[in-house]
Amino acid sequence: MTTTASTTAEHNKLPYVAVTMGDGAGVGPEVVVAAVLDPQSNAECRPVVIGDALRLRQAADVLGIEADIQSIENVEDAVFTPGRVNVIDLALLPEDLPWGQLSSVAGHGAYEYIRVAGELAMAGKVQAICTAPLNKEALHSAGHIYPGHTELLAHLTGTEEVSMMLSTPKIRVIHVTTHIGLVDAVRKINPDLVERTIRRGHEALVRAGIPNPKIGVCAINPHAGENGLFGQGEEGEKIEPGVKAAQAAGINAVGPLPADTLFFLAGRGDYDLVVAMYHDQGHGPVKVLGIEAGVNITVGLPVIRTSVDHGTAFDIAGKAIADPRSMVEALHQAAEMATRPAPVG
Repeated sequence: MTTTASTTAEHNKLPYVAVTMGDGAGVGPEVVVAAVLDPQSNAECRPVVIGDALRLRQAADVLGIEADIQSIENVEDAVFTPGRVNVIDLALLPEDLPWGQLSSVAGHGAYEYIRVAGELAMAGKVQAICTAPLNKEALHSAGHIYPGHTELLAHLTGTEEVSMMLSTPKIRVIHVTTHIGLVDAVRKINPDLVERTIRRGHEALVRAGIPNPKIGVCAINPHAGENGLFGQGEEGEKIEPGVKAAQAAGINAVGPLPADTLFFLAGRGDYDLVVAMYHDQGHGPVKVLGIEAGVNITVGLPVIRTSVDHGTAFDIAGKAIADPRSMVEALHQAAEMATRPAPVG
């Protein structure tokens, strides 16, 4: 009896994580059900799904698993027992919503799940948000014009600047720029932005339990410009001063370094974090090295947010073949970061 009471008391100390269902026509409902029922997830956090209970039941049927999917009104109403999925049911999707087809109704639902999760986090009802994938075209067709989750959450929380971090078992990457063209990215990069990105990455890793992370900073040009041979001196003008400013603040940052070499070194464990200058510079190596268990972390928000590092996968939605490992890992990292206080200063 004492053991049970003690176990319950310990479980009640775990962080609440709002798990958004993503686009209901994609693989989100399937990976959410699988991840929320995973024993590791329930040992590390108290997941509460924001979505549609009906769609989650359909996903459980697709997967052929027994799931006690229960609608609740408030986070504090959640009851955590084996096989149970607690869901704040927004009931936005029709019963006959097709799997794997673009839908503005599903796009609007994905927006609403994020909106509610953001409100819960800002109110302190949950300690982190973990998001299943949405479809940008569906989101836009519903009238919500955002490039993706990162920008949407920044808007909903009133945050001016955030960074995207990708984390896999082999490598972590944070981006100075993301969803803009390459020419625009080079134009946007400047020493202050580089420094702020390094700082955000450093703080996130300290929060995750790495006290003095070693950070490698990518160059823009091949061979880091090779003393002016390649490019227009972008490394010395745009990157190096930002790295030096971070070093002056006590951050263990090195660079700018040739990106190809840096990713090789980081992949074998020499660096805890790589700072990529633009979207594909960081995303390409990450997807080669471990997209199956990859996690997308939005750094700089007033709340913790993690996500799978894959899309809605319409081609396999509703077929019980979506891999839930990335969602399980996203929940793991949300719990890990939510249980640590933010660094001071």
